[in-house]
Amino acid sequence: MNNSMIHWRDSGKGLRAENQEFSHLLDLLKDAPGVAIAFSGGADSAFLLAAARIAGVESVLPVTVVSDFFTAGEKERVIRLGQYLGIAPVFVPADILDDARVTRNTDKRCYFCKLFLFSKVMAVAKKYGVHTFLHGANLDDLKEVRPGMDAARELGFKAPLVAAGFSKEKIRASSKILGLETWDLPAQSCLATRIPQGDIITREKLIKIERAEICLHDLGFGRVRVRCHGDLARIEAEADDLHRFVAPDARREIIHAFRCAGFSSVCLDLCGYAPTSGMLP
Repeated sequence: MNNSMIHWRDSGKGLRAENQEFSHLLDLLKDAPGVAIAFSGGADSAFLLAAARIAGVESVLPVTVVSDFFTAGEKERVIRLGQYLGIAPVFVPADILDDARVTRNTDKRCYFCKLFLFSKVMAVAKKYGVHTFLHGANLDDLKEVRPGMDAARELGFKAPLVAAGFSKEKIRASSKILGLETWDLPAQSCLATRIPQGDIITREKLIKIERAEICLHDLGFGRVRVRCHGDLARIEAEADDLHRFVAPDARREIIHAFRCAGFSSVCLDLCGYAPTSGMLP
């Protein structure tokens, strides 16, 4: 057993003794003969995977569906988390762009996307003889309009973090104790949310967006989004970071990187970062 496994296992024991929600979560998980977790590598699914390992579930299967909506950086994080928790994720390739219900990008895109991706998780889990399916929804998700939650329920996915009473804040605090790198990970959303509702989703657009956002992350911007309006890129960033974009060196680097990515024009949204704006026309 490596040092990292000793750390999260020992931390989990302490967390169970001190945290009522975590103790409840482990009780919900411990009697399952096997669980498959839709594992994106985000804060919620990483915490759920760690909890399943600490609970001693006999068979834990983290399934990561790799599609055009999933970035290379996200895949690298999934691998690192698997190594930290001593379990290898199962990667499942899926061409989400083959599903016209998704690429049409209507107000039900999230529903059809989740239906497509979680069906892949189920199919793989059943091949491994696992018939209990989990995802990392938390209490905060219930406060927002998330059509994908309906798809998860229809497919029979359970949300133990909701049942145990975990908000995003509690997940982050507990993840920090367990040593998970995702404890302070900025809120994640799939690349499709950067394309306004009604605009057709294409691989070309997704690649442009990913390349542009990599540039911003490399410059030290954390919570940031690049909204794709054809050849125009609209940058949303935290209000406290907006002044950084007018620095000559940063501005030149951003313009050059965005043009190399395929955008002809770049603008900065003075309203700042807005999590749901990519879903609007």
